[in-house]
Formats: sequence, structure tokens, C-alpha cells
Amino acid sequence: MKKLILIRHAKSSWEHDVIDHKRPLSKRGIKDANLVAKKLKSLEFTADLVLISDATRTTLTANIILPELNIDKEKIVLTHDLYDFSGINLTKVIKNCKDEVETLLVFGHNHAFTGFVNAYGSAYIDNVPTCGVVVIEFDTDEWSNISSGNTLTSIFPRDLRP
Repeated sequence: MKKLILIRHAKSSWEHDVIDHKRPLSKRGIKDANLVAKKLKSLEFTADLVLISDATRTTLTANIILPELNIDKEKIVLTHDLYDFSGINLTKVIKNCKDEVETLLVFGHNHAFTGFVNAYGSAYIDNVPTCGVVVIEFDTDEWSNISSGNTLTSIFPRDLRP
């Protein structure tokens, strides 16, 4: 069995005059990332490997969430390949993951995430929101063979806000 945890970056800010790749998180994004981090900690989420898009908003989201999950730093990899909106690179990166990795955690972007969860998961999700989490389990021992998986859970910040 392989487990995939997808976390979309938290809400970004458009207030800064920077290129898309460099956009930081908004105040709401920071709050949402902290809410999601606490929820994931309470559910004892962990991973054998963490892959993070190298976009600023994605790395900042990961920097808020990962300390709550107690994942060793050597299991964390930043990659430009996940700065992907179509889903083509996302799918390639996941399918090229080493098979000794049982649980893979990926921080990335929409529309790649929504497209992926609807193509590979068992539950239709209209839109994976910012800082949304979707967990899919695959009945295979090889990442290259993933196809139709079982959507185990989805966690969205709007459901965690008071």
C-alpha cells in the first residue's frame, strides 16, 4: 500500500510587487496553515518523504506545517518540478518516487492538485482550496503503478475555523 498526502499551499498575498513564484503568504494563509498544522499533528500525520515546490508560498506553508509533524529534515526535498499547475509534472514526480517510500507528502499547487485527486482518488473534489489536504491510498507496492486509489480523507481550513 502507498499513501499520498497532498497539501496545497496556503493563501498567498497579491500585495507585493513580485513574480508569481515569489509571492508570500497572506495573513489568512498563515492562520490557515497553523490550523491545518495543529489538525495534522492531532491525527499524528507523518511521511517517509516530503517533496515541496520551491515557490515561496509553498515553502512558507511547509515551514509552518512540518515542525508539527516531527519529520526528519533529511526526508525533505525542495523541487522546482512541483511548481506545476497542469498536473503533468506532479504525476511524473509521484510516479517516479522510490518504492521504499510508503507515505509521500507533497506540497504544491492547483490546478494540478484538484486534477490529480479527481483522476486518482475515489471522491470528487470540486476544488482543493488553499491549504487543503487530501489523502489517497493506493493498493500497490510501486509508485509507478498507481492508478485508481481510495480517498481516505480531506481536510480544509474552512472546516477548522471557529
